[in-house]
Amino acid sequence: MTGRTLVTEEPFEFEAGGRLDHLSVAYHVSKDKYVPGDKVVVICHALTANSDAEDWWPQLVGKGRLFDTDRYFILCVNMLASPYGSSGPSSAKPDGSPYFLDFPKVTVRDMVRASILVRKHLGIEHIDLLLGSSIGGFQAFEWAVMEPDIIGNVLFIATSPRVSPWLSATMEAQRMAIEADSSFRQCRSLEGGKDGLRCARAQGLITYRGYDGYCLTQAEPDDDTVFASRAASYQRHQGDKLVARFDAYSYWYLCYAVDSNNVGRGRSGVEKALSLIKASTTVVAIDSDLLFPPSEAQVWSKYIKGAVFKVIHSEFAHDGFLLEYKQLTDIIKPILG
Repeated sequence: MTGRTLVTEEPFEFEAGGRLDHLSVAYHVSKDKYVPGDKVVVICHALTANSDAEDWWPQLVGKGRLFDTDRYFILCVNMLASPYGSSGPSSAKPDGSPYFLDFPKVTVRDMVRASILVRKHLGIEHIDLLLGSSIGGFQAFEWAVMEPDIIGNVLFIATSPRVSPWLSATMEAQRMAIEADSSFRQCRSLEGGKDGLRCARAQGLITYRGYDGYCLTQAEPDDDTVFASRAASYQRHQGDKLVARFDAYSYWYLCYAVDSNNVGRGRSGVEKALSLIKASTTVVAIDSDLLFPPSEAQVWSKYIKGAVFKVIHSEFAHDGFLLEYKQLTDIIKPILG
């Protein structure tokens, strides 16, 4: 997929207040140019991913894959507040220094408004399939409600139309970890808050993988182990990996964006908002998901007319949306036709 950036000519007003004179929105496409008649697939990415879906979902996106980059016009837009090219706290102000905590708070609705700017810029008038998982699913909800006549099919995977108290609590715990790093508030460079970010990532992973996932992959190999260390080493390793490619300011802002997820805001509630969706809808929950349990998805999916509800099995909890690609292929292939 090819990466590009749209720089808007008009100011962008943020939902929670604040504005930018110009907005940069990074995105990836599978073809050089959209041609009317192309089958369009829009993928909304998750929290710390980027707009190159072929990079983080290689089992499903690429030549000859389910989402064939030769066959479909595939679009993935980088979220606002992400450090991968779109405007965010790591972006440069006019004076060249990063925005840090001076950047406006970003909502999921802001992210979708930016994505719609890209859609219009590319000349896309119809989206055959819109899909997203986790915070990508949050964007898919907003988009399906904001542009109901544009979208033919929508797929929600391991997600929810409104942030739950449980998920919000995990976001606050991760923000607290970042804020406990004294270098975060000093805002001297994008290296600020790195130790806090390592801790935040370690906290988040526990909710992503769950009990069974850790027991399968991080069990101690020695029956006579005195202090368990394998899972501990994994936590530190994963923290280091994120710190090498992400900054604490972007992560802190994205945690707040998660908390903004409420498709019913200003629309008379979630049930009323979901009833506005016209796209053929498929909802996929993961049986072991701690963040978005099937019991929750089964309730809200009934508010979408004609929605098909499916549950897939995974021993890796929420991360199953990245790993259970064979089960997802069986579900998505008929939708693609």
